[in-house]
Amino acid sequence: MESTNQFSPSGRTREHSGTPTRRHLLRVSGAVAVAGLAGCADTVNTLVDGDDPAGADGDCGTGEPTEFVSEYATHPDENVSLFCRGLRRLGYYPDEAVPGSVSVNWTFPINYVGHTAAKSSPVPTPDGETIVFAGDNGWVHAYAPDGEKRWSTRTGATDLGFHGSAAIVGDTAYIGGYDGDLYALDIETGDLVWRIRSDELEGTLAIGSSPAYYDGTLYVIAEYGSPSSGALWAIDAETGEPTWSDDRIWGQPHPSPTIDLEAGRILAGSNDGVVYCWEFPSLEFLWEFQAEADGEEREDGAFRAGAEIKGTVAAHDGYGYFGSWDDTFYCLDLEDGSLEWAFETDGSIMSNPAVDPEEDVVYMGNDDGYVYAIDAKSGDERWSADVNGRVIGALSVTSGSVLVGSYDSHLYALDKETGDRCWRVENRGRVTSAPVPVDGRIYYAERAVFSNYYDDEEETIMEVPGHAYCLVGDE
Repeated sequence: MESTNQFSPSGRTREHSGTPTRRHLLRVSGAVAVAGLAGCADTVNTLVDGDDPAGADGDCGTGEPTEFVSEYATHPDENVSLFCRGLRRLGYYPDEAVPGSVSVNWTFPINYVGHTAAKSSPVPTPDGETIVFAGDNGWVHAYAPDGEKRWSTRTGATDLGFHGSAAIVGDTAYIGGYDGDLYALDIETGDLVWRIRSDELEGTLAIGSSPAYYDGTLYVIAEYGSPSSGALWAIDAETGEPTWSDDRIWGQPHPSPTIDLEAGRILAGSNDGVVYCWEFPSLEFLWEFQAEADGEEREDGAFRAGAEIKGTVAAHDGYGYFGSWDDTFYCLDLEDGSLEWAFETDGSIMSNPAVDPEEDVVYMGNDDGYVYAIDAKSGDERWSADVNGRVIGALSVTSGSVLVGSYDSHLYALDKETGDRCWRVENRGRVTSAPVPVDGRIYYAERAVFSNYYDDEEETIMEVPGHAYCLVGDE
């Protein structure tokens, strides 16, 4: 049974006192502190035919999926499903094997706005029976794996919609919007459970991050304007009441909070080029790491442009992994924020990395059009693969493959051991959400297609809305 729900917005302004060359900086020592509404089936995909000069499809090994998935990869509470799968944001799916070839099973239009941030990623309920999609026009949708639409809810985030993804806890989905509000929706019906308006969070401009959840509390990063800044908030998940905040962040942060329970850390990056870290669960502030920012000063010298951190930190074995607009991918010791190693590239890094904790490999996408596999311990490059366009969304790693969306409007599956292309699927627009594998299906979303988007003298026209997709293996 499909249902449709609608409600309206609110908010106020905050007052707040070729082949690329690659170089490594390995084992650097010292403590540098411092996101049509009806479902429809169609078949717009084409599989690459092997004639592409950038690389043909190969017979990639799909790997053997494991039956047991540790709390390290997912969440210690089996009733919780998060963006990048778990608190550590690893994007790790060892229990999923990517099919050797795929096609589109169903698809529906979801994104209509030209905003260049990565689009919201689908999040499955813990049992995999419902997939929650959020669009950039303020609608949230729930679909069954077979493509049946269960409900659609129109929120107040009608301007730039949603770019963060939902946190699903039991029978409730929590998601923040670009209206600055935080929403709790009933998974069965789409009805509003509660809504925290912007003025209850000191006048948020937007919430572009995806909430983290642990032990009854939601943790979310909010953005503010005038000045350009941010805050980490703790929210009671049952009541929607804010319980704590720290507004030391500068630069309108987009990344989602990462929690490493073993290390006792919660951390997030921001547009000021800083990763901020608090002790968890006490929330005592511990340290900050400043990436190399050499751009113009912002907010009267509070921070500089040039090292914006857009992607969410992945935490593994006591270390944090993330990229920056300073063309560098970093590994930090979560104990004190000291730099363990840095990997230089020839392009800005916006995407969220994926980590295989069993193999100690980090997978990173880049604006230079390559995906890199990097040894998590040493920072050495294992391989690089050309995906013909910028990578700004989150990566996912399965038992045998790396899934990644590209600006060339394709979703790629790469062999995780070699980087060889297994297959790619052509879509309408640029693929900027995380690809999410669930029970043999792969879900993701793309941007709308615009003409004259960067031409100030011509009218920008949306040619085709961005769609959400479900892929299945070919028999």
